[in-house]
Amino acid sequence: MASGARASAPEDSVRTVSPGRRGEKGVSAPTGDSVLVGTLKSAASPVRAVAASPRPVKGKAGREAARRRLQLLPAAQAEGDGEGEGEGAEEQQEEEEEEPLLSVPEEDEEEAQPLPPVCVSPMRGMWRDEKVALYCDEVLQGCKAEDADEAMSKYLSEKLKLKDKWFGVWKTNPELFFVKYEEASIPFVGILVEVTCKPHQSSSSCFKVTVSVAEPFSSNIANIPRDLVNEILEELEHSVPLLEVYPVEGQDSDIHDIALALEVVRFFYDFLWRDWDDEESCENYTALIEERINLWCDIQDGTIPGPIAQRFKKTLEKYKNKRVELIEYQSNIKEDPSAAEAVECWKKYYEIVMLCGLLKMWEDLRLRVHGPFFPRILRRRKGKRDFGKTITHIVAKVMTTDMVKDLSSDTLLQQHDDLDLALDSCYSGDTVVIFPGEYQAVNLALLTDDIIIKGVGKREEIMITSEPSHDSFVVSKADNVKLMHLSLIQQGTVDGIVVVESGHMTLENCILKCEGTGVCVLTGAALTITDSEITGAQGAGVELYPGSIAILERNEIHHCNNLRTSDNSKSTLGGVNMKVLPAPKLKMTNNHIYNNNGYGVSILQPTEQFFIVAEEALNKGAASGDKKDDSMLSRVMQNLNLEMNNNKIEANLKGDIRIVTS
Repeated sequence: MASGARASAPEDSVRTVSPGRRGEKGVSAPTGDSVLVGTLKSAASPVRAVAASPRPVKGKAGREAARRRLQLLPAAQAEGDGEGEGEGAEEQQEEEEEEPLLSVPEEDEEEAQPLPPVCVSPMRGMWRDEKVALYCDEVLQGCKAEDADEAMSKYLSEKLKLKDKWFGVWKTNPELFFVKYEEASIPFVGILVEVTCKPHQSSSSCFKVTVSVAEPFSSNIANIPRDLVNEILEELEHSVPLLEVYPVEGQDSDIHDIALALEVVRFFYDFLWRDWDDEESCENYTALIEERINLWCDIQDGTIPGPIAQRFKKTLEKYKNKRVELIEYQSNIKEDPSAAEAVECWKKYYEIVMLCGLLKMWEDLRLRVHGPFFPRILRRRKGKRDFGKTITHIVAKVMTTDMVKDLSSDTLLQQHDDLDLALDSCYSGDTVVIFPGEYQAVNLALLTDDIIIKGVGKREEIMITSEPSHDSFVVSKADNVKLMHLSLIQQGTVDGIVVVESGHMTLENCILKCEGTGVCVLTGAALTITDSEITGAQGAGVELYPGSIAILERNEIHHCNNLRTSDNSKSTLGGVNMKVLPAPKLKMTNNHIYNNNGYGVSILQPTEQFFIVAEEALNKGAASGDKKDDSMLSRVMQNLNLEMNNNKIEANLKGDIRIVTS
């Protein structure tokens, strides 16, 4: 399979790629009579005028070459292709800059109408096991990787037999139409078209369909000239990749089935397919696809923290781009490669191999565990000092007598203007006292000794921010470490804001402003949080792994599960999430858990039979908060080692307490 044909699509789901083997021709069919489109006018998408320079229509060969180039490279990279190509490129760029911008249509010119809404994909509402059944059982049916293209082609062909004419929105790269435009203002060019297709008989899923501009002329760009659209389609012989066309609402149920089939194929090539699949032997390809579906679901529901998910997506995109670079470099070698060219090919190849290995690690659930960085702390404990004394470390730009007046006269002091240096100087039993200011400390991710870190003054004034380039913020495997009167502000780190790997950590009167997950308590670790506030997590505010222990008292946990995704229908994470098997132990007293996008408290339970019993209890009123008088719910909580007293759980988007199955 051609790797370039599966370059990643933009995040707004506007795809300019057509999966399949390069060089195989798509199917086209003559356009028939138009179908009524009156039902398509309601609930139209917004349309607006934009400033852009229309691209002059070139010859067919040049147009197709440019189009293939755009399909292989992201828009930003395609724009930079001319760099370093000499004066000719500079002159061409100057000519392009002189292209006139699109203007507001005159009265006698036709202005595009708003686009009708496209069919909403049922895949957004599918559960994890439904996606697995769809791809593994219905579409691929146990085939090998080298047969996946044919299986997808067969699946799509069967669906296309339902209807040979329908209306859709053709979404394509703006660079097909314009030489100069603002990317933010034109994420894609969308045109309402009438589609004519027929079943494809080849083994490839590189389908093409015949399209014509539908009436009324509709686009997401109000001032796009209709003549320009017609000229572009004529250059393409009215044949466009099927996966660039999105069926619109208002048609019969068969069209919804076609829309689902198209989304199934898009999702497969965008996320599930890897370029190395048909190059390596895999005894059970459907099992590999299931692992990738699980990875995608973990990203969507926040099991993998948002920053880690972004890193994976960037790695996948980088892999695809590097593979395209290698293919293009090899294609530009006209004769036998020189020694320098051979070396460059090997360099590019080994870079691809390294990225491939990293992506494979992500896909292996046994390696992934809790993100790909487990364990996080490899440093050994220092223990106590040889002479047995403890030191109080003062962290401030300047130390004054007022700062130490409340300390006993025999206290040993060290002053630091850098929190990192203070932590690096600590032994078990030491105390770090931090005065108001803003600090960063890499050593917070390496807590191995039993120390106390406390702020003096208002907790809002002692701000410790994470280093965005690092994986972790606060990580501990000390037997007993305590953080008090601080504000922890996460900025770009991929781990949870606080990760307790082992031992016991206490957070007292702290503010935790998260970007990834909140506080993660791993298997065998313990955590106590009192009088603190946790907010902003993309996953759960507090994540309890199997066999962990947590005590939460008088805390506020709110506005968590801020997943940056269009598909959060399955997300149950919110305030507190427990992963059961074996059950963690949780004691909650006088906490306020509110305004979370998931549930206030979610319990991940893998046993289906247990889930049925728990549902009966929860349906009797658990959504209103703690229900100590409900015998069934009490029994469930006892089985889970869950004790809840006087908590206020309210205004959470999906409900207050929920037991779900994995």
